[in-house]
Amino acid sequence: MTTLDVDAVKTFVTIAEFKSFTRAAEALGTTQGAISVKLKRLERQVGHRLIERTPRLVRLSAQGAAFLAPARELLAAHDRAVAGLSSARPRRFALGIATHVGGAEVPTLLARLHAHDPALTIEVRLEDSRDLLDAFDRGDLDAAIIRREDDRRAGEKLATDHYGWFATPDFVHRTGEPLRLAASSPSCGVLNIATRALAAAGIPWTESFLGCGSFAVADAVAAGLATSVFSCRLAPAGTIDVGRRFGLPALPPSEIVLLSALSDAKSRAALKTIVSAFREHHRLPAGSPADTPAEVLEM
Repeated sequence: MTTLDVDAVKTFVTIAEFKSFTRAAEALGTTQGAISVKLKRLERQVGHRLIERTPRLVRLSAQGAAFLAPARELLAAHDRAVAGLSSARPRRFALGIATHVGGAEVPTLLARLHAHDPALTIEVRLEDSRDLLDAFDRGDLDAAIIRREDDRRAGEKLATDHYGWFATPDFVHRTGEPLRLAASSPSCGVLNIATRALAAAGIPWTESFLGCGSFAVADAVAAGLATSVFSCRLAPAGTIDVGRRFGLPALPPSEIVLLSALSDAKSRAALKTIVSAFREHHRLPAGSPADTPAEVLEM
């Protein structure tokens, strides 16, 4: 009877989820060479090739696709068994994600965190960057993903975000009239940057909609009530960037950073999972200057 190496199975599942040896190694806190050795050991044990690897692609083989679900079940059962022997209190991880930052990567990020540690209780707060900074400083959050604020505090850079003025295609703004803005909070950092840019350009503005939360603002903009500033990747469906049409000032890019003061091994491993999942959704598009063979291979 074949006995599987649980660590090797976890390596296989991580490679399958990230579709990259580089990001899998980063998430597991090891090297590409080490995970390659573990994968080969597992493939010898099961007698099948599980991962197909080409210069530009990492994907499951037919046998690997069939093995993935049972492999995940094996890891979950292993974690439950280990947790049943422990008298330690359940671990909690409080994560803050700025409303102007979190997008399609959030479900992936949470799924990866759960897969990394099924016993982990994950608490997520979605608020403005400034509110999350205050919560982080009070010790209410273990980690926060925010826009880099004016205090320039240290943090791990995850990506660079670009912003634009978004409204519906039929939104009307006449030169000389105050620009109708929608905002989630008077203290919103993105709104403050936008209004300073308008003031510098001599463009009057007025708050025509003040909603509770970014979703309310997105709904107001999508309904044609106002314009607002969004990350170009998070603009509401059905809206377009109207900055050039109305002669609105260009907005500076913003760094997205991860803040954390955690130092224990388990928490640091969770943070690596967050970083890998977030960066996977913020890779440079094809044709960008960094899109060279060395960057694309990610083996």
